[in-house]
Amino acid sequence: MPVYRLPNEPIFPDPELAEEGGLIAIGGDLTTERLVNAYSTGIFPWYSEGQPILWFSPDPRMILLPGKFKRSKSLDRVIHSKKFDLRIDSRFSDVIKACSRIPRPGQEGTWITDDMIDAYIELHHLGIAHSFETYYQDELIGGLYGVSLGNAFFGESMFHLQRDASKVALSNLVSFCKQHGFHFIDAQVPTDHLASLGAEEMPRPEFLKRLAVAMEFDGIIGQWRHE
Repeated sequence: MPVYRLPNEPIFPDPELAEEGGLIAIGGDLTTERLVNAYSTGIFPWYSEGQPILWFSPDPRMILLPGKFKRSKSLDRVIHSKKFDLRIDSRFSDVIKACSRIPRPGQEGTWITDDMIDAYIELHHLGIAHSFETYYQDELIGGLYGVSLGNAFFGESMFHLQRDASKVALSNLVSFCKQHGFHFIDAQVPTDHLASLGAEEMPRPEFLKRLAVAMEFDGIIGQWRHE
């Protein structure tokens, strides 16, 4: 399959035209309009510093249905202990920057570039990107961030400085999604860790059908709060 070079207009080719590894296009920019168009059609940016912007639509896709989240007994105990405080959208920029700094096994550097950070902070200011945060003694020690459009949440990255802190943030996200009728959480690329938490692989055509339905809803734009 060819890899498409994006024009100046914030448009994308059909994600079903992606190559085997999921790469669908190259170039373009990280403007709000282009990012919204990308996510709403099942495409997301993923590249390293010094590379051109690369856009992906993997097959299979990994998604987490809120009702299928596997919350272990040990995680239940941690949550019910009230050891951690939970917040939403309190320190988005700190969360995304922490995600960019955390070293990951088998990965050199980070795909969360300075341009990506700036672009997603702008999405946050517009009420489209959100962070779920975990605190211990008022210190930010874990969290995740992602994009919300329609009735779908697109998870981008998470971090933890203490055991279970990112899982607690994910559990908080799942609870929020259940409460507000979100159809799914997009986990993008399959991993064993996500599978252990209840996420499942889905063929891209099925994912795109579910995505189209989720985009028919208005969604929740603006700052979110922990309830």
